[in-house]
Amino acid sequence: MLDFLRAEGIGESVISRIEDFRRMYPTPEEQRYRVPKPKFHYYGKEIWLKALTALLSGENLLLVGPKATGKNVLAENLAAVFDRPAWDVSFYLNTDAASLIGTDTFKNGEVTLRHGPITQCAEYGGFGVLDEINMAKNESLAVLHATLDFRRIIDVPGYERISLAPSTRFIATMNYGYAGTREINEALASRFMVINMPIISKESLIKLLKAQYPQLKDAFAEQLAGLFQEIRAKCESAEISTKALDLRGLIAAVSLAKNGLSISQALELGIINKSFDDYERQLVSDLISARVPELPSEELFEP
Repeated sequence: MLDFLRAEGIGESVISRIEDFRRMYPTPEEQRYRVPKPKFHYYGKEIWLKALTALLSGENLLLVGPKATGKNVLAENLAAVFDRPAWDVSFYLNTDAASLIGTDTFKNGEVTLRHGPITQCAEYGGFGVLDEINMAKNESLAVLHATLDFRRIIDVPGYERISLAPSTRFIATMNYGYAGTREINEALASRFMVINMPIISKESLIKLLKAQYPQLKDAFAEQLAGLFQEIRAKCESAEISTKALDLRGLIAAVSLAKNGLSISQALELGIINKSFDDYERQLVSDLISARVPELPSEELFEP
């Protein structure tokens, strides 16, 4: 990952501080299985520099952006760069304090605290990824206020106060516009450094496709990147919904094509069928037919 950062143009002074961090806070051997091994890399020097500087400064991050901007990819990449175990917490409307902090349980005839993901993250100095934080009710998130601010503690009634290990960081993501989302309150927002995630550029998308499939022909990688940009443009103009704007689906479609499906069949599974409205599905199908020529899989990849 550090070599990847160098390739992205991150300076040696920042990389040296990351190396110092890793030496100062080695991951316990029993938690090494939690250190992510990213399948995808996030591309974008400016965002990398902001995120790395914030985490090195001891701050928590809130990644804000629309669909397919790489929020979760960046969060996973950051945990890998710092070589920290990661705990992923998916928020939903019924998330409560017990699901975050932990609950009472019996052990050896005594009532003890069964640690939740937040307390485990605090104990081992991990990176907590708080996914779609604006899906949860504000009152359930209030338990995190002391955890996320300068106090860096978890106070569980009836138990000893838990202090966060120095290497603990939290990275939250949020996407406006999803069903069930809400505004996060000012008190919670003030506990994060906020990065507005930019839309992935055509150049970065080509890099991503080539990194995953080195044998993919350059011309076809450019066509797929252009297709994704056109789908996004139609979403932004409200011609179609964002259901077809699926970066994971696009990447998976290339894998299907590599394994023998025609590219039209692969894109049907990965992109077109994500729209469940017949009219919208036909619009996306027409766009793909006009943009991407029907070629056998062997012509899409270098031998």
